[in-house]
Amino acid sequence: MAASPKFAHVVFQTSQPQEMRDWYCTVLDGHVVYSDEALSFITFDEEHHRVALLHPPTPEPFQRKTPDTAAMHHVAYTFDNLDDLLDRYVKLRDNGVLPAVCIAHGVTTSLYYRDPDGNLVEMQIDRFAEPDDATAYMRGPEYAGDSVGPSFDPEKLLADRRAGASTEELSDRSWALAQELPDPMGQLMHGGN
Repeated sequence: MAASPKFAHVVFQTSQPQEMRDWYCTVLDGHVVYSDEALSFITFDEEHHRVALLHPPTPEPFQRKTPDTAAMHHVAYTFDNLDDLLDRYVKLRDNGVLPAVCIAHGVTTSLYYRDPDGNLVEMQIDRFAEPDDATAYMRGPEYAGDSVGPSFDPEKLLADRRAGASTEELSDRSWALAQELPDPMGQLMHGGN
């Protein structure tokens, strides 16, 4: 059943319109539909725009959000499968765009990127094909014990996938936990890299 309403777009007010346009076009493999002195529209699919940028006539200088700032935390984009997510990771990595943090949430496998204004963009795959299975997992003991999940190294994910590991194996938290990386919550809240 189609959602009603369905998500249409996200809008950012920015004092760095060119940097933000370039970054979102690169990360989302998108293109500018329209841009003028006041705004820009970017899309990557059949929708007329998915990301909009407002350019105030006299923009205030960019001020980095603090962990205590009330603000949008992130926008997420879902890929159909792990190989598509890894293909995007490689394309971005090869263009010098690296994730701030990668997390095996259990319900998703997620790579978080930070845009030029400091907003997070999550690139993910869903672990479960059916929403009811995802909901059941989120109501279960593993998720209750750690609702964020462990960090993982995207290069290890790529190498293990290329070596033949299954999506199911790589989506399980036990795969990420074996890497013994630092708690990702601090990276999500305090800036990543």
